Amino acid sequence: KDQVVNVSDGYARNFLLPRKLAKEATAGAMSEVKAKESAKAHHKREEVKAANELKAKLDGKEVTIKAKAGKEGKLFGAVTSKDVSAAIKTQLKLDIDKKKIVMKDIKTFSRVDVEIKIYPEIQAKITVIVEE
Repeated sequence: KDQVVNVSDGYARNFLLPRKLAKEATAGAMSEVKAKESAKAHHKREEVKAANELKAKLDGKEVTIKAKAGKEGKLFGAVTSKDVSAAIKTQLKLDIDKKKIVMKDIKTFSRVDVEIKIYPEIQAKITVIVEE
């Protein structure tokens, strides 16, 4: 869809055009394709700009999560990306999907650097502090 392709006359006339799988490359159709491409590029630039702004808000921040543990310092359960996402939402007032948080489950009290994939090739790093 939205591609300009050269095909043989017979293929276009007998197969593509009757089934409405293609349009003839008129000046109007070509300008429509160019307009769609420029709109798509504009939306991509806007998404990258928003992702960079979110990265600036997140980079270097710390999030504290309180957890319960047994006598040996091992947590009951683990701190997961869902917990980190909830902590970011309450402490930093930013909504981050748990699927974008790249980390292993935290099973002890510690400070862990966590990577958040905001957009392809745009990642932010935050520190998660797990305390009693």
